[in-house]
Amino acid sequence: MMWELLWEHKGKLMGILAGLFFGIIYLLVGFWNTLVFVVFVGTGYYIGRKLDHKEDLREILDRILPGKFR
Repeated sequence: MMWELLWEHKGKLMGILAGLFFGIIYLLVGFWNTLVFVVFVGTGYYIGRKLDHKEDLREILDRILPGKFR
């Protein structure tokens, strides 16, 4: 049951893990607050959720940064 739940939300899980990884690296190398850490994890979750809904990564990035990924 746990594996099925994780498999169903694999994009979100991968996004959170990527955000967690980069967030920890940022906190260990630099300093700055936990706010930056939360932004990394939140961004990873957002992109992972969009990928779970089968949205194109280029469309997502074009919405975030218009005109950069055409």
